[in-house]
Amino acid sequence: MIEFNYETAFEIENEEAYKNWLVSIIDSEQKRQGDINYIFCDDDYLHKINLQYLQHDTLTDIISFDYSMGNELHGDIFISVERVKENALDFNVPFDDELKRVMSHGILHFCGYKDKTEKDELLMREKEDEKISMFHVER
Repeated sequence: MIEFNYETAFEIENEEAYKNWLVSIIDSEQKRQGDINYIFCDDDYLHKINLQYLQHDTLTDIISFDYSMGNELHGDIFISVERVKENALDFNVPFDDELKRVMSHGILHFCGYKDKTEKDELLMREKEDEKISMFHVER
């Protein structure tokens, strides 16, 4: 089950479309959906998690905790909506596109993709673009 939790005033307008899209990402990577929690928060909330669990004294847009078992994906994905808004401005992209990039990024980590080396980061960006293009709203 994919759940959205809000620790800030932000809320996704069409949760069902986003959840269906996330399931399609998981399916496209030949993985199975387990329990995945998205927690949308602000910079302060995510900074505290970054300090407490990763000992990183920096702002970030996403932190994911992977509890996957085999091909079944489980985990918690914390997203700073403030950071996503800032990044959208910095990269000159719509907020919704940047949000989809970060949301897919967490799932891709659970699928085994990394982003620590330049080569891995390039593949991650390609995968994010591929997954963003899969989003559509049923009419």
